[in-house]
Amino acid sequence: MPGFYLDTTPVTNAAYAEFIADGGYDDPRWWSPAGWDHRQRAGLAAPLYWRREGGGWVRTRFGVTEPVPPAEPVMHVCWYEAQAYAAWAGRRLPTEAEWEKAARYDPATGRSRRFPWGDEHPAPDRANLGQRHLQPAPAGSYPRGASPAGVRQLIGDVWEWTASDFLPYPGFAAWPYREYSEVFFGSEYKMLRGGAFGVAPVACRGTFRNWDYPIRRQIFAGFRTARDAAPAPHPPPRPAPLPPSSAAGA
Repeated sequence: MPGFYLDTTPVTNAAYAEFIADGGYDDPRWWSPAGWDHRQRAGLAAPLYWRREGGGWVRTRFGVTEPVPPAEPVMHVCWYEAQAYAAWAGRRLPTEAEWEKAARYDPATGRSRRFPWGDEHPAPDRANLGQRHLQPAPAGSYPRGASPAGVRQLIGDVWEWTASDFLPYPGFAAWPYREYSEVFFGSEYKMLRGGAFGVAPVACRGTFRNWDYPIRRQIFAGFRTARDAAPAPHPPPRPAPLPPSSAAGA
């Protein structure tokens, strides 16, 4: 696929708060038409469970009200909010294929790994899974779980929205029954990848596909952003070879 850049960590609460402070929820330039319509109808103004208190943001998590941790990945945002933030930041959401390449491709061997760090099953020092902590880890955690390109937290912490619709791969055949996934194919659902802190490790390999409505906020979903890589400049043309010397007899 064409070259691209991907955030090395998920977008944090602090970064998302900058989007809010800059009027991101009130500026239709950053929203798709469907997203802006939903933002207005639903009255979206911040991630789910956030509220203003004493000049800062607080949230309620598992019944406890606390200041929003600035370094944690933003969570409880819908696909439209993720898309609007990416546009505001001059970037975009990665496609599902870009996300999986970042999570699985090993340029040293040319093969696809089961996980970003290799084929070994998730261990506590590689990914935040299985409800061990009941919250995402700060962005940049789990260096042993990084991909060969240095991208962290692709597995665990928060499900990550991608730009892609839920569509079949080439050669898809329904198994074990059509209703498991085929009946959901189409633009109505958007793809999420990577799992979250509350998900069992068995569901978080680099190939696992999850999908949901773009308005869904109550799930443990965040995102990271991407942008196209500038095409490599063409090398300057070679100078024409000099004609052979005609200084015969010199």
